[in-house]
Amino acid sequence: MVDIDGVISLFGFPNPALPAPRPGHIDGSFHTIDGIPHFLSRTAAAHLLILAEHFGLVWCSGWEEKAEEYLPRLLGLPAGLPFLRFERSQGAGKSINGHWKLDAIDAHAGGRPLAWIDDAFNPACHAWAQARPAPTLLVQSAPEQGLTSLQARLLEEWARERSPAGA
Repeated sequence: MVDIDGVISLFGFPNPALPAPRPGHIDGSFHTIDGIPHFLSRTAAAHLLILAEHFGLVWCSGWEEKAEEYLPRLLGLPAGLPFLRFERSQGAGKSINGHWKLDAIDAHAGGRPLAWIDDAFNPACHAWAQARPAPTLLVQSAPEQGLTSLQARLLEEWARERSPAGA
């Protein structure tokens, strides 16, 4: 499960509307998506391309189908990835499970193992992950850094530990 804002679309550094103030250690560029400026991290995209060898990536973001419309073209990410739809009437934090994404994640993942990359976990997410019968890994990103190489290695190792041959 891959969130976008705070994982691929970075924010939290000074004045993201200006092209100059971007994180110096992160390769990326500004794009306007539906009239909103986004700094899209090519660094995070490169990590996701490697992780796609180990995981079935699923967009887990309020972007929903917009992820498919923009991210493959702008970042070279795989096209045709599934995305989750979220119940809009619930609003943030109004899920039965205590976080607005959990009901959709439960419905999609069922009893399968899953890893979830997001910048906005709350205590309900951690309780939910611990209570799941299937292995579950939550990977917290910082919104100004996105998916880092350290987190990508953690995810890759976690996937290898669960693969049939350990490969």
